[in-house]
Amino acid sequence: MIGLGTMGRNFLLNVAEQGVTCAGYDIDPAKRDMLLSEGSSLNIHAAADLPEFLASLETPRKLMLLVPAGPIVDSVIEDLIPHLNSGDVVVDGGNSHFSDTERRETRLNEKGFEFMGVGVSGGEEGARNGASIMVGGKPEVYDRVRAIFEAASAKVNGEPCAAHVGNGSAGHFVKMVHNGIEYAMMQLIAEVYDLFIRGNAMTDDEIAGIFAEWSEGDLSSFLIEITASVLKKKDDETGNSLVSMILDTAGQKGTGKWTSQTAMDLGVPIPTIDSAVSMRQISALKAERAAAAEAWKISKPVKTADARPKEAVEFARATLRLGFLTAFAQGMSLLSTASHEKGYNLDMAEISKIWRGGCIIRASMLEEIRVAFADDPNLSNLLFAPSSLPVIQREYKKLSEFVRLTSSLGIPCMAAASSLNYLEALSSERLPASLIQAQRDFFGAHSYKRVDKEGTFHTNDW
Repeated sequence: MIGLGTMGRNFLLNVAEQGVTCAGYDIDPAKRDMLLSEGSSLNIHAAADLPEFLASLETPRKLMLLVPAGPIVDSVIEDLIPHLNSGDVVVDGGNSHFSDTERRETRLNEKGFEFMGVGVSGGEEGARNGASIMVGGKPEVYDRVRAIFEAASAKVNGEPCAAHVGNGSAGHFVKMVHNGIEYAMMQLIAEVYDLFIRGNAMTDDEIAGIFAEWSEGDLSSFLIEITASVLKKKDDETGNSLVSMILDTAGQKGTGKWTSQTAMDLGVPIPTIDSAVSMRQISALKAERAAAAEAWKISKPVKTADARPKEAVEFARATLRLGFLTAFAQGMSLLSTASHEKGYNLDMAEISKIWRGGCIIRASMLEEIRVAFADDPNLSNLLFAPSSLPVIQREYKKLSEFVRLTSSLGIPCMAAASSLNYLEALSSERLPASLIQAQRDFFGAHSYKRVDKEGTFHTNDW
C-alpha cells in the first residue's frame, strides 16, 4: 500500500488481518510509525523508502495506491515506473476521475505493466472492517487480486461486496455514480430534516427518534441510521445538539459534480442528483444567502407545531422511500448508458449486490434492485421494474404533498421537487417540447417531426 493516511492504513490493516503479508509506504514517517503501532500483532512491514518497499514484495508485485486523486496519483506512478517489472499490477483505489484512469491504464499497459482503477466505499470504518469494492480493468488481472479484495470487503449473507464491475475505467465510473446517488440521498434527508425543524418546530431529539424508527423498516439504510445517531449527539461546549452548532455550508470533493457533468455529456437526465449538487453549491454562498434573506424576505417559514405534523412525518417517509428509489434509478440509467457508450459491459445486478454492504449508500432496498436487474438485465430504467410500480403508486401523492407543504412554508426542497418532476415528466405521454421545436424552427430553421406522418419538416412562413 502506497499512502498510509486514514483510508490506506486501515485498508492495509484489514488486508493483513485476512492473513496476507503486507507492506506499506508513505513519505511521512509518522504515518509509517502509526501503521506499525496499530499493526504490531500482524505480518506487516513499513518501508522507509520506495526501493526498500518494492524490494520487500514478491514478484509480480501487487501495488495499491490510496493517495489524494489528481496530480499526486500521476506523481506516484511516475516514481514507480522505473522500478516496475513486466506483469506488476498497480491499483488506484482513490476517487480518481475515470478519464484519468483510462489515460493511466494506457500508459502503464504500453510499458508492460498492469493497471486497475478501483472504487472503494465505506470510509474509515469500511476500509478497516469491510468496504464495498468496485473493480475495473481486465478480468484476468482482477483474478490475481480477487482473493485479497473479497477477503477485505464487507459481507452480506456471506457474499463478498467486491466484484469486477466492468472493463477499463468502469471501477472508478461506478464509484463516481455511487457518490452522485449518495449526494441525492443525503440532500433528500436534509430536506426532510428542514421541514421537521423549521416547519414543525421539532427538536433534534424528536427527529432522531423518527429516523431511528424508520431505520427499522423499508427505509433501513446506513444514511438513515447515522442520521438518527448524529441528531442525538450533544455539543460538549454548549449542551445543544451538535448539528445545531455546525455551520450550514456543506463541502464536496467533486465526484457529485463529475456525475452531473458526465450525465450531461451522455444525455442522461439525473435531476435529483443534479439538485443535490446545486444545493451544496448554494449552501456555500453563506454571505449571499444571509443578504438575500434580509432583503427579499420571501423565505422565512414560521416555526409552528400546527404545520400538519403527523401528515408531515408520513409525507416525509414517503418522500425518502420514493426519492431514494428515484436517485438509484437515475444513477443506474447513467451506468447503463455509459456501459453501452464506453464498452464497460456493466452488470447492474452485480453492482446492486456489492452496494448492499460496506458502502455509504447501502440500503435494504438494494436487494429489490438487485432482483429487478437479475430478472431483466436489459431494464432501461429501474422505475419500470415490476417491483417499482407499487412503490410509485403508493408514495407518489405523498411526495407531491411533501413538496406542496414545504413550498407553502418557504422551505426549499429542490431534490424532492426534482424527484417529483422527474416522475411526472417520465410518465407524461405528451410534453410541451412541441412548442420548443416550433420555436427552434422559427429562429434557427432546425426543422421538426410531425405526429401524423413520417419525415422531417420546416416551416418557412412563420
